[in-house]
Amino acid sequence: MKLETYKKKRRFNQTPEPSPKIKHTDQHRFVVQEHHASRLHWDFRLELDGVLKSCAVPRGPPEEPGIRRLAVEVEDHPVDYITFLGTIPEGYGAGTVKIWDKGNFELKTRTDKLYEFWLRGERLRGKYALVRFKDKNWLMLKTKTDD
Repeated sequence: MKLETYKKKRRFNQTPEPSPKIKHTDQHRFVVQEHHASRLHWDFRLELDGVLKSCAVPRGPPEEPGIRRLAVEVEDHPVDYITFLGTIPEGYGAGTVKIWDKGNFELKTRTDKLYEFWLRGERLRGKYALVRFKDKNWLMLKTKTDD
């Protein structure tokens, strides 16, 4: 996946955010970053295809089964962003970024309309899904399991 949109939205001589590089690993990591921007939201990112597939989750990822949360797809981010925390200066995405959760995931299903995966994080653990319902809008949910 390309990182052109990520690159166009930032001034790398003014932001501490990592510059765009596609970086293939086989680590299957995820991160949730609490982002105190113009509106508080959580950025959920899965390491896939050499980039971080990213969604903004306004009310935070669900921690219990049965809770559905809006997840708005945003531009792919470089894999190096997985450890990013700090303050983004005025401009696109301005505000403080903290790591809220991190860990590994196991991808079970991936289609244009559905991602199913197991999260093994410090806070988020279990089976989750992202279900597309309109353009860049997804529902993020934790599913009930017997496992």
